[in-house]
Amino acid sequence: MSMPADPGSSPWIRRYASVPDASVRLVCLPHAGGSAPFYSALAKSLSPDIEVIGVQYPGRLERWQEPLLENLAELADILTGELLPLAEGDLALFGHSLGTMVAFEVARRLQAHGRTPIHLFASGRGAPSRHQREFSERPDDSTLIQLMRGLGGTDPRVLDDEELVRIALPVLRADYTLVDTYRYEPGPMLNCPVTALNGKEDHKVTAADAEAWCEHTTGSFESVLFPGGHFYLVDQHAEVTSTLASRLADSRGSRSH
Repeated sequence: MSMPADPGSSPWIRRYASVPDASVRLVCLPHAGGSAPFYSALAKSLSPDIEVIGVQYPGRLERWQEPLLENLAELADILTGELLPLAEGDLALFGHSLGTMVAFEVARRLQAHGRTPIHLFASGRGAPSRHQREFSERPDDSTLIQLMRGLGGTDPRVLDDEELVRIALPVLRADYTLVDTYRYEPGPMLNCPVTALNGKEDHKVTAADAEAWCEHTTGSFESVLFPGGHFYLVDQHAEVTSTLASRLADSRGSRSH
């Protein structure tokens, strides 16, 4: 079955592969400081069976003139509205780090609209019920740069370029404000499968934090570990792609029965 036609272009949505006959859409949400092209390789690897949609947050790349968002609930509300027309067919969500928090809140909102995703992939982030602030107080620029270096998700050449750092810092600061002002509000559980994906050496997510995702769904749950740290998915691209493809095939099969 092919997917319903896209109702129109959106500044939030980026596609990196032509997949007119895709059976499922996988919406991918970036990490703090990240942008949609982070998922371009995944889009090409999963096509033509799966259409990857990279989410472009405001304030970065071609949306650089738009105001940055600093409230995660507001971000999830707006994004849900953008995705609802695409959720008429099978739609899944994949988030990494900050993107996982956004994906969870979008999944809750889609479910409230009767458009429950067929799967939620929670990467690089513990369960919402175990959410903790990144910083106890507003970090200065050097602290943010040090954090970016430590996590390993940013090209060191970018961090050594003063002009690029000047551009990146407001985005990163806004994204961490999203994280640190987030408050998990208990509510209806998701009724879709949830898969937690993490790097074995990622100090930001404990095993207990990952396992706690099972408290947020009535569907199936599994925790999958890969070699690597917080950005394990870059070095383990083939393994992550295979995992996503197989879990999505299972979820579509379960829904069709």
